[in-house]
Amino acid sequence: MAPAAAPGPGGSGRGGRCPGRRRLRSPGGSGGGSAPGQRGQRGARPGQRPQPAAIRDGPAEPRRGTENRGLRIATRAAMDLAEALPLGELAAAFASLPVFPLFDTAYFIISVLYLKYEPGAVEMSRRSPFASWLCAMLHCFGSYILADLLLGEAPVGHFSHNSSVILATAVWYLMFFCPMNLFYKCASFLPLKLVLVAMKEVVRVRKIAAGVHHAHHLYHHGWFVMMATGWVKGSGVALMSNFEQLLRGVWKPETNEILHMSFPTKASLYGTVLFTLQQTHWLPISEANLIFFFTMFMIVCKVFMTATHSHASPFAPLENLICPVLFGSGSSGHPGHHHDHHGASHEVSHPPPPPAKSKEELNEGTRKRKAKKAE
Repeated sequence: MAPAAAPGPGGSGRGGRCPGRRRLRSPGGSGGGSAPGQRGQRGARPGQRPQPAAIRDGPAEPRRGTENRGLRIATRAAMDLAEALPLGELAAAFASLPVFPLFDTAYFIISVLYLKYEPGAVEMSRRSPFASWLCAMLHCFGSYILADLLLGEAPVGHFSHNSSVILATAVWYLMFFCPMNLFYKCASFLPLKLVLVAMKEVVRVRKIAAGVHHAHHLYHHGWFVMMATGWVKGSGVALMSNFEQLLRGVWKPETNEILHMSFPTKASLYGTVLFTLQQTHWLPISEANLIFFFTMFMIVCKVFMTATHSHASPFAPLENLICPVLFGSGSSGHPGHHHDHHGASHEVSHPPPPPAKSKEELNEGTRKRKAKKAE
């Protein structure tokens, strides 16, 4: 067979084009001179690669596929970002961070600062320094004392850590007896106080986790023991407030923390429930991650409340929604109590008649009247 003749440079055949240039053919296959605006008008064939113009001007199905592909790309990018962030390593490093002496110092400063806010605390420190020191130690180590009492251990066991006791004593002395009250003014400076409050919440959450872990080691299936131990570890100072008031010579039973829970007490209760579920493998999260996330929650809430001088609990909206459904409304009166109160007021307005006078009293009155007549 004779070889095909090579076309000339100016030939009009297929070989007349540049060898390295790819020939674009229209779907109809009518020739190579089709205009670019006519490409993709009849749709891409099953075996043909779609052109950009067909994707841009095509029907709704290609657009839906493009949106899904964009969503998949965004999801993959988010997953890659989450994998790139060392969140697990950060939580593990945060959970293993030692709290002594830096965080413990902040905890002692805020605890003794709140003690100085109490009415009569400054006068008591001048009048009885030892009673003031005892109150300060209760504010600093009251949670350990209550937890040891619950678990049947020595309540003075934590006082064997001489460094912690000396540090707390130094903070107490500087807070109450520093010249020109400089230490108190520095601790009360709001930006520094917010930092100290945040550091105190780190210690609080760590104590809750340690209390639940210690109770789980002693009572593997004692859920309520774990919850009680973690709760008093996180809010033991508030739960001992009545006893601490007795040391200051104040008795206010209406300030019972169990009757009127503050935000730290409620948060410690809810947090110890989470840590108990995690410790018993009912909550699928590692202890380090739970410590990290719950600490961040406590820091945000407590710093915001301190900065705005607010005492409203962040749990109030949820409690107002759930508590009336589960426990009923607490605004209903007690008729018996009101009847007793009204009866008491009626007796006060109409006292009983005085007892009758004796014969000696009557004779004495008669003699006085006769003496006045004679005069």
